[in-house]
Amino acid sequence: MDRSAAHALAGAVLTGIVSGTLLAAPAAAQEPNFSDPELIARGKYLVTAGDCVACHTAPGGKPFAGNYRLNTPIGAILTPNLTPDPETGIGKWDYATFERAFRQGIGDGGEYLYPAFPFGWYTKVTDDDTRAIFAYLKSLEPVNEKRQDNEIPFPFNVRTALITWRTAFFTNDRFKPDPQASEEVNRGGYLVEGLGHCGMCHNERKLVGNSSLAGRFGGGVIDGWYAPNITPDDHQGIGGWTDAQVVTYLKTGTAPGNRPGVAAGPMRQTIEESLSKMTDADLKAMVAYLRTIPAKQTYKAKDLQAFNQPGAPGADTYLTYCSSCHQPDGRGIPGAVPALAGNTSVQSAGPETVLRVIYGGLAAQSGYAPMPAIGQEMTDVEVRNVTDYIRNSWGNSAPAISSDSAASDARAATQTMLAGNAPCAEVAQGTVLKAFETAGAADALKGLTQEQFVPALAKLLPQVKAAYGDKPAGTGGQSLDDELVNGLTTLYCQVGREPYLERQRAGAPEAARSWPAVIGNFANIAYSQARNPEKRASADGAIPPAPPTPPARN
Repeated sequence: MDRSAAHALAGAVLTGIVSGTLLAAPAAAQEPNFSDPELIARGKYLVTAGDCVACHTAPGGKPFAGNYRLNTPIGAILTPNLTPDPETGIGKWDYATFERAFRQGIGDGGEYLYPAFPFGWYTKVTDDDTRAIFAYLKSLEPVNEKRQDNEIPFPFNVRTALITWRTAFFTNDRFKPDPQASEEVNRGGYLVEGLGHCGMCHNERKLVGNSSLAGRFGGGVIDGWYAPNITPDDHQGIGGWTDAQVVTYLKTGTAPGNRPGVAAGPMRQTIEESLSKMTDADLKAMVAYLRTIPAKQTYKAKDLQAFNQPGAPGADTYLTYCSSCHQPDGRGIPGAVPALAGNTSVQSAGPETVLRVIYGGLAAQSGYAPMPAIGQEMTDVEVRNVTDYIRNSWGNSAPAISSDSAASDARAATQTMLAGNAPCAEVAQGTVLKAFETAGAADALKGLTQEQFVPALAKLLPQVKAAYGDKPAGTGGQSLDDELVNGLTTLYCQVGREPYLERQRAGAPEAARSWPAVIGNFANIAYSQARNPEKRASADGAIPPAPPTPPARN
């Protein structure tokens, strides 16, 4: 939400303080059959489609146990526990209480819920599906996890003030199929406008919820990332993609063809936890519905500037830092490094996602190599210029960065393991973690120097794959190689970062490079060794030197 939206929300809250409201008790409603396995299974699928786990699971916490921190312009909201624990979760809730919270945004104590919870979209969900969702949540293992208090100052913590926002922007109403549309389009509309709550990120104006004033699907900034235009516009939206390309993107996070796209940030998480687990039929239906939305242009030709001539700002920076992987012509390396030329993710109206990826890097995904957090080696001016250059070269076109602080703001907001300014992650895939333990991966990676990366990984990867065996490979749109590369990078961070930084503090010559450069180098060597086993170095063979990295600039 931008600053003007925050001011508008503040005004709505202040106006609403004077108009408190009394809420009627929930009417009696039919309880779902909590012992029906088919109902519970359907509820699980619907909860997955809604990606409920994303906001109701704290980092390192139990799934659905809440206390995920949502930072909003009015303060931090800590999400509630959705497990059936009777003391700290929804264990004592009946269906009527759940329905009021889920579809009407009214808590179990009668309080209004903040619209950071997407009840403006969930209100579209049918009675039967709402019961199935409740039945599934009630089937979860109870977790005793007390919800932490929100960190919202006065006057924004006065919830009766939300009556103003609700009166203006919320309608308690179910999805109404279009009698002129196909069954597939209506199914897609139900998912996009309801459980998928796609507009919560992709609408132009976030303050107004799912109302007609939202600038539907035209794209906008969310949590420091740019959620792109997903209308059928040929240049700025999905109009240049085939249905198959869009479905592939939703399942894997990448789009093949001459207009590639690679998911990053919150969209990457949504794909891994939600979209990749949905049926092809539902994904095709969502695409069919999006095709019916009027195409929108979120910027005009007058907003563009030319950056693609020789000597343009950012050209030298691109050649120094980026061209060895993405190639001088921006076409990347097929199957290994995504193209920037024609990349729709690069050409959104806002530069936020490109800036965040440059500063924070990317994990391996859909067969593509991990991207080091190369921006940590660059100045903010260099990052700004190279972002403009990438977005306006090789036939690309997008508005130039207009804010003097855009790059520095993105640097401050980007905290990732690859950037070296966030804690090491956890190996999320349990089967991969077990294979690492069997192969003794942690001991094999402990204390490695860069010169030892190639022989160590050449020896370790076959052992890990043997330990993994013939189990189903890949989850959330990821291949087994993706998960092994990301898992090994995470493990190396856990066992290697502190020893490396200690050597660096001691002035050891082999620890002269920055940690982001080192872990980025490790990730790419792991990718190369995993994808090209025929080129693996012998554990006793010659070791090629580490690729050169430009010196850090202050």
